[in-house]
Amino acid sequence: MRTRFLNIISSDPPKNLSPLSQLFLISTNSDHFPEKIVSTSNFPEKTPPEAQSPESPLIPSQNEVLDTLLLRKADPISALMFFKQVERKRGFVKTVDILCLLLQILASSPDTHGDAKYLLNNYVFGDSAPCAKVLVELLVECAERYGFELSDSRVFNYLLNSYVRANKITDAVECFRTMLEHGVLPWVPIVNILLTAMVRRNMAYNVCQVYDEMVERELYGDCYTLHILMRACLKGGRFAEAWNYFEEAVGRGLKLDAAAYSIVIQAVCRVPDLNLACKLLKEMKELGWVPSEGTYVAVIGACVRQGNFVEALRLKDEMVSKGVPMNVVVATSLIKGHCMRRDVNSALRMFDEVVEAGVTPNVAMFSVLIDWCSKIGNVEKANELYTRMKLMGLQPTVFIVNFLLKGFRKQNLLENAYTLLDEAVENGIASVVTYNIVFLWLCELGKVNEACNLWDKMIGKGITPSLVSYNHLILGHCKKGCMDDAYNVMNGIIKSGLKPNVITYTILMEGSFKKGDCDRAFDVFDQMVAADIVPTDYTFNTIMNGLCKVGRVSEAKDKLNTFIKQGFVPTSMTYNCIIDGFVKEGAIDSAESTYREMCDSGISPNVITCTTLINGFFKTNKIDLALKMYDDMKSKGLELDITAYSALIDGFCKMRDMENASKIFSELLEVGLTPNTIVYNIMISGFRNLNNMEAALNLHKEMINSKIPCDLQVYTSLIGGLLKEGTARKCRQDSKGNGWE
Repeated sequence: MRTRFLNIISSDPPKNLSPLSQLFLISTNSDHFPEKIVSTSNFPEKTPPEAQSPESPLIPSQNEVLDTLLLRKADPISALMFFKQVERKRGFVKTVDILCLLLQILASSPDTHGDAKYLLNNYVFGDSAPCAKVLVELLVECAERYGFELSDSRVFNYLLNSYVRANKITDAVECFRTMLEHGVLPWVPIVNILLTAMVRRNMAYNVCQVYDEMVERELYGDCYTLHILMRACLKGGRFAEAWNYFEEAVGRGLKLDAAAYSIVIQAVCRVPDLNLACKLLKEMKELGWVPSEGTYVAVIGACVRQGNFVEALRLKDEMVSKGVPMNVVVATSLIKGHCMRRDVNSALRMFDEVVEAGVTPNVAMFSVLIDWCSKIGNVEKANELYTRMKLMGLQPTVFIVNFLLKGFRKQNLLENAYTLLDEAVENGIASVVTYNIVFLWLCELGKVNEACNLWDKMIGKGITPSLVSYNHLILGHCKKGCMDDAYNVMNGIIKSGLKPNVITYTILMEGSFKKGDCDRAFDVFDQMVAADIVPTDYTFNTIMNGLCKVGRVSEAKDKLNTFIKQGFVPTSMTYNCIIDGFVKEGAIDSAESTYREMCDSGISPNVITCTTLINGFFKTNKIDLALKMYDDMKSKGLELDITAYSALIDGFCKMRDMENASKIFSELLEVGLTPNTIVYNIMISGFRNLNNMEAALNLHKEMINSKIPCDLQVYTSLIGGLLKEGTARKCRQDSKGNGWE
C-alpha cells in the first residue's frame, strides 16, 4: 500500500547544483603521464614496498595519501589543496578509495560542496568509474570506516544528481536503489529530477516502480513528485492509476496545488469518467484556482466524447468568461459535438464564428467538417473547405482525401474523384486505402476494366495492393458474372503472399450462386473450411440466399437447420430469404410455416418479412391474411416503407378493389412518403383496367406536377386505356412532349 506524500526524505537538500565543467584533476602539462582513477575492490591495504620505485621516493603511497587526508578531515580546503598537489606528481595513481574519502571530506563543509559536485560530475562523465552500485557501496564503506555520518547523505545525492546530468539514467536508478538498501535518504528535489528524466526517457512504468520502492521504506515525495507520477501514468496510458495516486495523496493530507488538479482532471477525462472530472473541476474552482486552458480543453473534449454537449457549451462560455480565450482545440471539439448530433449546419456556423473571432483553423478542424459534410451528402461544401485549407497553406492528410472521395462516391461524381486522386498521388499522400475507395466504387458501377487500369497505375506508383483491394476486384468480376476472372484474382492473392479471408471466399460463393453454379459455390465453402477460416453470418446468409435464388428453397431450409446445429444464429435476413423463396415458388403455406418458426425462435420480423408475405397472400388470393399482416405491422409499430405500401396497393389493384387501393395510396401520402413511378403505374393500371381513365389521367397529372418521371410502362397503360375510349391523341401528344415516341 502506498503511503502519504510528505517532504521528509531529507531536511537539508542542496540549494544549488553547479553546472558541469571540465575535469580539473586531469593535468594538461605535457610532461605528465595520462592520469586516471583506478578502481579497487576494497579499502586501503598496505602498498608493497616493491610497488614503489626507488627512483621516485617523493610519490606518496595510497596509504600515505589516505592518512594525510584523514589528518585534514576537519579542514576540507586543506585536504583538497593537498590532493591537488599530490595528483600533479608524476606517476601518482588516483584510486577510488582516495576519491571516496576526499568526497566525504569535501561534502562535510559548505565551503567545499561545489568542489565535491564538480569532482563527481566529471568523474561520472568519464568511462573509468565502477558501476553505480559498487560506487555507492564504496562510499558507504568509507563513511563507516572513517566516521562520517550516513545520515548526512549529501555526497550520495550529489552522485545521484551527477548520474542524471550525465544522462546515465539506468545508473541513476541503480544508485538510488543502492542508497535505499543502505538506509541513505535521497533528497526530494534530486528524486524528482530523476523521475522527470525517467519520464522523458519513456520509462513511465519504471517511474511508478521506483516510487513504490520508496513507499515500501516509508519514504514520501512532495506535490511535485505527485505531478511527475501522474504525468508518467498519462504518458503510459494508465489513467485510472493517476487518479489512485491523487486520491491517496489527498487521503494523507498532502497540500495540493492547481497543477495537481489540472493533471488529474486530464487523466480522469481519458478514463473516461466525466462525472469525476466535473467534480474535480468544481473542487478546483472552490479552492480559488482558475482552471488552465489545458484543463478546460480536457473537460470540454470529454463532454463532447461522452455526449454531454450542453455541458461542453456551458464550460466553453465559463472558460471565456474567466479570461481564457477560445482556442482551436476547444473549437474543434465543439464543432465535432455539433456534427455528432447530426447538426452540421450549426458546426459550420461555429466554424465561421471562431474564424471571425481570430481562431486560425487547423487540419484537425477542417478534417472534422470535411468528413461530416461528405457523410451528409453536402459534398459541395466539403470540397469548398478542402480548397480553403489548401489556400491557407495547410497540407491535406490522406484521411481528408479519403473523406472527400467517399463524399464524391455518394454523389457519383467520378470525374471529381479522379481529379482529387491525381492530386493526392502528386502530393505523395495517396495510400492503398485511397485507391480502395475508388476500386470499390468502380466495381460497384460495373467498370471493372477501368478498375484494372487504376490497379496498374497504383502498382506503378509503388503502392502494394491490400487484401481489401483484391476483394474489391473480385467483387467487380462477380457482379459482371466473369467468374473465371474472379478466380484468377483469387490466385493473385495467394501468389502475393496474402491469405484470402472469409470475405474473399463469401464474395466468390455469392458470385457462383448468381451464375447458378451451386456446386462451385459449395466447393469454395469447403476450401474455406479446410483453410480453418470460420464462416460468418454473412457467409451463411449468402448460402441461404443463393439456394433460394436458384429455386432450391427446401434445400436452403435443410441447410439452415444444419447450420443452426453448428452454432449459427439466424437473423431476420436469413428467414426473409427462405420466406421470399417459398413465396416465389407459390408455396405460401411453407412461407407461413417459416414465418411462425421465425417468431417462435424469438426473431422479430421486419418490414421486408411482412411485405414479402403480403405479396404472397395477395398472389394466392388470401386477402384476409394480407390485411391481417398489414394490421399486425401497424400494431407492432413497424413503419411501412414505399415497398410495403406498393405491395398492398398492387394486391388491391389486382383484385380490382380500387377503393381500398386508393385508401392505402392516401395513407402513403399522409405518413409523408412520396409515391414513386412504380406506385403510380400500379394505380394508373388499376384504374385503366376498370375503364376509369379520368382517375388514371388525374394521377398522371399528379406525377407531372410532382416531377416524378413517367416511364414507358405508364404511357403504355394510358394509351391502351384511351385507345379503348378512342381518345388516345392527347396522350400521344403528352408522351412526345416528355420524350417518348
